[in-house]
Amino acid sequence: METHLFTAILFATIVAATPLVIVALGELVTEKAGVLNLGAEGMMAVGAIAAFATAHHSGSPWLGMLAGIGAGVALSLLFGVLTLTFMANQVASGLALAIFGVGLSGFIGKPYESVALPTVPALPIPLLADLPLIGPALFQQQPLVYLSWALFALVSWFLYRSRAGLVLRALGESPSSAHAIGYPVIAIRYLATAFGGAMAGLGGAFLSVCYTPMWVEGMVAGRGWIALALVVFATWRPLRVMVGAYLFGGVMISQMFVQGSGLHIEVPTQLLSALPYLATVAVLVVISRNPKLIRLNSPISLGQPYRPDA
Repeated sequence: METHLFTAILFATIVAATPLVIVALGELVTEKAGVLNLGAEGMMAVGAIAAFATAHHSGSPWLGMLAGIGAGVALSLLFGVLTLTFMANQVASGLALAIFGVGLSGFIGKPYESVALPTVPALPIPLLADLPLIGPALFQQQPLVYLSWALFALVSWFLYRSRAGLVLRALGESPSSAHAIGYPVIAIRYLATAFGGAMAGLGGAFLSVCYTPMWVEGMVAGRGWIALALVVFATWRPLRVMVGAYLFGGVMISQMFVQGSGLHIEVPTQLLSALPYLATVAVLVVISRNPKLIRLNSPISLGQPYRPDA
């Protein structure tokens, strides 16, 4: 019984952390290029409703995923036009994008509030899925969970093992130097911003099509903000992003299991529901106490506008 409970908690933790992994890795690439896009919450929300509506009308969850990615890219390019072309403040534009995206998703999603989608089937990996204890939790997951692991490996390789990744990181450190040796700074930053938007849209699509295959207004529930915090928590390192996402996913699932267990614990359910967000604030406060840790891998030009002809 205890073994079964451990497997169930591990399974649920991995599923809950998957959108955080996807969105945070996308934001990591964006910020490594020196662009600070705080609109992840809005891009996730629009990606979620775009994916849900497309999957509902087409009958294909994979078309829904593509629609979610497209919606995220569209919003991120809007952010790019404002901040990279017209030099608007990145913090203010990102916050506006988050508010706009949440509101737009609520407006578009009204006709879909009582609609549910078929469950996306899991994709068991032969032999590995039969391993005791961890097999069902790790290898009987939905395809996007495996994709998040592949994304982690790809982002790690790209940033630290490829020439293109080296150029991207150079933009985040000194865009003027990168421009001086001939790299198109603005074009590369557009690509990095679009990638972050695509991952935010995909993370939202996972929520509405795979995680809870129905549309509920506000279903992103702060995960975009948590993903942003994860990047700082991880000090801009992919492996720490992965570990942090599963840590926050574990906190989310633990409070759900405690609430559903029937245990007579003298803790208000509202406090239990707030635990993931309290954990986010606590981690950020602890990290902020050590400025050296923040500067360790933080891109120097993060959030700073750059005009090549200046």
